Amino acid sequence: MAEPAEAVRRYHDAINRLDYQALDDFFAQDAVYVSNGIGTVSGKEAILASFRAYFAEYPDQVAVDDLIENISAVEARSVWRLAATSARTGQPLIRSGEEIVRLDAEGRIERVYVRDL
Repeated sequence: MAEPAEAVRRYHDAINRLDYQALDDFFAQDAVYVSNGIGTVSGKEAILASFRAYFAEYPDQVAVDDLIENISAVEARSVWRLAATSARTGQPLIRSGEEIVRLDAEGRIERVYVRDL
């Protein structure tokens, strides 16, 4: 299994490239994604559908990691910031936050917890 911080780097790269096949490969079937922005999303298919809906709304998102670190043998923490523009309204979106990603025994993402800073 890859170290968690390296897995998060590759996961974020796939997000930035909007590589949905790679994202599909990252998540465990029963993964859970928790964010104060969208609430709790359970299951890989629902998580990927949420990503698709978000990037349909914010297709120009640019996200940068200021920090990615291992916090345990199965978890990594990232501190990030992003800027995007709503395709629907033209309004800018500026966010920064913290993300904790937990990997399962196969190295797939089983839980993502996001909170805005």
